[in-house]
Amino acid sequence: MFKKILIANRGEVALRVIFACRELGIKTVAVYSEADEHSLHVRFADEDVCIGPARSADSYLNVPAVISAAEITGADAIHPGYGFLAESAYLAEVCEACHIKFIGPEPQVIRLMGDKARARRVMKKAGVPILPGSDGPLDPLDNDEKALRLAKEIGYPVIVKATAGGGGRGMRIVRAPGELSHAVKTARREAEAAFGVGDVYIEKYIESPRHIEFQILGDQHGAVVHLGERECSIQRRHQKLIEESPSPALSEKMRRKMGSIVIDAAKAVQYTNAGTFEFLMDPDGRFYFMEANTRLQVEHPVTEMVTGVDIVKEQIRIAAGERLSFKQSEVTFTGHSIECRINAEDPETFVPSPGLIHVFSVPGGPGVRVETFAHSDCVISPYYDSMIAKIIVHGRDRQEAIARMRRTLEMTVIEGIKTSIPMHLRILADPEFIAGKLSTSFMDRFLARPRAGRLAEAV
Repeated sequence: MFKKILIANRGEVALRVIFACRELGIKTVAVYSEADEHSLHVRFADEDVCIGPARSADSYLNVPAVISAAEITGADAIHPGYGFLAESAYLAEVCEACHIKFIGPEPQVIRLMGDKARARRVMKKAGVPILPGSDGPLDPLDNDEKALRLAKEIGYPVIVKATAGGGGRGMRIVRAPGELSHAVKTARREAEAAFGVGDVYIEKYIESPRHIEFQILGDQHGAVVHLGERECSIQRRHQKLIEESPSPALSEKMRRKMGSIVIDAAKAVQYTNAGTFEFLMDPDGRFYFMEANTRLQVEHPVTEMVTGVDIVKEQIRIAAGERLSFKQSEVTFTGHSIECRINAEDPETFVPSPGLIHVFSVPGGPGVRVETFAHSDCVISPYYDSMIAKIIVHGRDRQEAIARMRRTLEMTVIEGIKTSIPMHLRILADPEFIAGKLSTSFMDRFLARPRAGRLAEAV
């Protein structure tokens, strides 16, 4: 087992890794930017190293600074958390060259699954259902005729997507031939600016699908298990707002079928450590592979709540060369879990709301879990993601989980900044949400409805 792990991240995910390390008896090193000097992950790590100014590019994305911090503190492994360098094949390769263990998949797997066009081809070969689309990135030297011909074969609407990155950047929906050329050019520019790679491809666009993902774990001895699915359909601009497990749309038979497909796909690419295979499910219940995230997910707690598996501990054990501590037949699913991502933003306009938190209080109670770096008198920085907390609940069934989440949010007190809690309460009270009628277009319909009095009704 490792003696010391450096956490190449900040905020609540850095604390999450510290929790797991403490329980495993492993020392930790926190890295931080000048803006995070007083953050809780710095306070609770055994050692800490400042790696640069507030700007991410100069600190949390600075690979030489991260590696130097690991070397001077004698860390024998690096956990990247999620975001920042979590899916950086380059960091994984540098760790390997420096004899520091990267807690994640092998570099070649990260690189493969990070190229969405290439991943589509590999998944198709492995028998995973994929959407009709281009076999690889569109050649920027080709004229529009080839793209138009391909889109016509697929059938409109189509979506232009960047081969790298995620989060909705480099993506454009096209509903008519006259929109395609502009969409391709715009997506290329956006992808180049966001990811440094301007390659894009085209695939069929499904109207109002569900976004369902399967959590997997694979060890270095060839064993792979899945931990069931998460429903992540409640999104705004491709950013998830609420996640839950299990999905209200999946039967046990479908769960077993999809789980088997995911395990075969992971084995086909020799996947190790934690990962998530993401799918779109059309209104007729057909699944299509979308992408694989080669890291811990923000929403991993809902899976932990229904399975009892500590995914972060398993990540660490796997990276240390240990076998998975359980078999697929030993995975059981109990009750229902929901997670709300609480953001520091105006719930009506979605404008970020950084600043000083005067009061921060989240109630506990049965089945409530809170993951946060926030506290009273802490400053929410404008430099990073607006998520300040994750509130996770577990209930005997979905109805109890919804009621428990509403109770928790209603009793949460955060003063000094605006948060997304009022919006979450409105969603939880929405009849379609309560009925489990979810899709990635849910928020478009929800936000288009008249709002008069709804905030007051929700709270």
